[in-house]
Amino acid sequence: MAMDECISEFLVEAAEALAGLDNDIVKLEGEPENAQLIGGIFRTFHTIKGTSGFLGLSHLGSVCHAGENALGKMREGSLHPSPQIISVILKCVDAIKGILTTIEATGDEGTLQHEALIAELNALHERPAAVEMMSADGDSAMLQALFDATPGPDLSDRKRSAAPSEEVRAPLALVQTAPPSESVKPSAAAPIEPSRDSAVVKEGGKEPVPTNHTIRVGIDLLEGLMTTVSELVLSRNQLLQLLRGETESPFAGPLQRLSMITSELQESVMKTRMQPIGNAWQALPRIIRDLGRELGKKIELVMDGAETELDRQVLELIKDPLTHMVRNAADHGLEMPDVRVAAGKSATGWVQLRAFHEGGHIVIQITDDGRGLDPAKIRRKAVDTGLATEAELVGMSDANLFRFILRPGFSTAAAVTAISGRGVGMDVVRTNIERIGGAIDIESQLNHGTVFTIKIPLTLAIVPALIVGCAGERFAIPQISVVELVRASRSGEHRIERICDSTVLRLRDRLLPLIDLRITLGLDSAVADEGERLIIVTQVGSWFFGIVVDRVHDTEEIVVKPVSPLLKSLTAYSGNTILGDGSICMIIDPNGLMSQLGRIETAAGRQPIEAASVDQEQETEASQQLVLVKCGSGLRKAIPLDQIARLEDFEVSNVRRSEDGRLLVPYRGSLMLLVPATPAVDLQESGRQPVLVFTANSGVADNAPAQTRHVGLLVDSIVDIISHTTRIDIVSDHPDVTGATIIDGEPTEIIDPANIIRRDLVGWPTISEVPMTIERIAA
Repeated sequence: MAMDECISEFLVEAAEALAGLDNDIVKLEGEPENAQLIGGIFRTFHTIKGTSGFLGLSHLGSVCHAGENALGKMREGSLHPSPQIISVILKCVDAIKGILTTIEATGDEGTLQHEALIAELNALHERPAAVEMMSADGDSAMLQALFDATPGPDLSDRKRSAAPSEEVRAPLALVQTAPPSESVKPSAAAPIEPSRDSAVVKEGGKEPVPTNHTIRVGIDLLEGLMTTVSELVLSRNQLLQLLRGETESPFAGPLQRLSMITSELQESVMKTRMQPIGNAWQALPRIIRDLGRELGKKIELVMDGAETELDRQVLELIKDPLTHMVRNAADHGLEMPDVRVAAGKSATGWVQLRAFHEGGHIVIQITDDGRGLDPAKIRRKAVDTGLATEAELVGMSDANLFRFILRPGFSTAAAVTAISGRGVGMDVVRTNIERIGGAIDIESQLNHGTVFTIKIPLTLAIVPALIVGCAGERFAIPQISVVELVRASRSGEHRIERICDSTVLRLRDRLLPLIDLRITLGLDSAVADEGERLIIVTQVGSWFFGIVVDRVHDTEEIVVKPVSPLLKSLTAYSGNTILGDGSICMIIDPNGLMSQLGRIETAAGRQPIEAASVDQEQETEASQQLVLVKCGSGLRKAIPLDQIARLEDFEVSNVRRSEDGRLLVPYRGSLMLLVPATPAVDLQESGRQPVLVFTANSGVADNAPAQTRHVGLLVDSIVDIISHTTRIDIVSDHPDVTGATIIDGEPTEIIDPANIIRRDLVGWPTISEVPMTIERIAA
């Protein structure tokens, strides 16, 4: 390996070692007696210095040596890591990063000198510490790999010897190294196995087992692999489309196997793209520390869920928005210490970052305990800037009012600073989040703090989607945004109504604004069936609305392709894809559609509102939608659709059985109990298990807020969803069965899921014995 290749590998290794160093140094400021932390930071400086000396990077070595001396005094206990000293160490880290950047760009260390910084570091102790010599048993993994990879004398005899060769150890003894460190990974400069002379062979002749099970792979290679798998998924979908319905085909079995292998390969490749979200948070402790010192505030940063994984592409896109929101929370949200104390708060404010999985989303919450958002001030600013009139603001909910801060040019800051106050940051944040299919929600209470909730998809590459039809065209709606499907008709319980020239859907005493896809996309305005409309109830953040379509085709895994630059101005689309039959399909962006709702306030959809019905015809019979399911070999069962929160299916391997025999599955950040619908139903041995999800709201006290818990009802299969006139022909004495009726010529039992769940929840600690309240759309 040539020397320039060694330097390239060194730059990669140094960048990895420095990635979390700022965080460790800031942590040291709060834990000055943490000897393990000091040792880890010392070893990072020590290793970079030693390697830079080996590669002839003398100026970098000098800066590292000065920082190492100061850390050595801390390790000895003769120098206390005060905030002033920590600031100097951080300046040293910045200088090292700057030199490494210059080396990467130009190939040399540049002309910028750091004598003043070196003098400042040396002034932290009485005299510079002597350069340590490498101990005989020191770990020099990085240097050894680079040394062995550099062209030189043939050292093959060295690997066959039982002890290190003095000829090799003598030159290496001149280079300063350090004991092993978890924070500095061995270099991957050359894929060599650990040499036998670097470890003592145990009795019995057994050689030590190599502990390094990872290799470094270029991003371009991973992206190419992802592209190939995406094309494989498209080909698989096309084959499934061709053989759909041909159960007797000799290709059915091999195709099923191919589909399974494709799914496994897709899942494995997707895992290679996943990274912990903590990688996007590494710079935040340093930013908060510097910001606190600049603003004169005491700020504590709390980070929970840093191990939560998401797609690398999504991770890169949310780094800047997260950084801006954390800076905003520290600058705008938190008060000065004297103001906080006067308000009865602690002088130290806190900002919390929390990440967790919820369904197919990653949810990130940025919370502070500061002054909160002032609705009155936002109203005045909205009127002053012409974003709204006084009449439009009357009766507007705080949730909608808070969204004004996401508008371009909107800021309630009293003065513009170098940090914030120009009113452009939150608009950029909103745009970047919505560009990747995410949404932002804001909750705030004056003088108590603010919570920003960001909900983003796990990945942008391959997503499940609902294929719908409108005016003869097909469109894909990401399934992650779909809440439920509703059929609205004159005789049905779900009716389309009008309020102030806006079309809404009355759904279980709630009003949802509607978007007609034909009108929005400028398609043929003729409606195939005026008496019956299909509505996709869609969720964006905490907002719900309906998309009116002509028909629903199927669900399909789609490969997301970017929108052509010619269509960038059309906010209704987020991309395009190729369906199983080879046709091109546009992907609908729910965020873009929601922005076209106009002035209608979506929060009104959560409150019962009296309105004139489009169809004034009185219904003579009560019609109800039922979910038909199979439970064992007995009669078919039916459950009222309006009692079911969601229809799910879970991978059987994710279901766990507790010590008392209960079935549990991870669901939306907690554990969900699974209850068999009948004694004949049991967990399947493999594959995916159909589950009907219900929600139970309960509080621990009369004045306590309701806590939502999910409960799943196990069934063997979900047969269909139908609309049926409610008429019980036979009343049952069984407590779990309401009665029986004839549906499509087949006897069907209508069961009472609430009674089944309440019986099985006796003794369950998380839900008290209270009547269940079923909610499909939470307020």
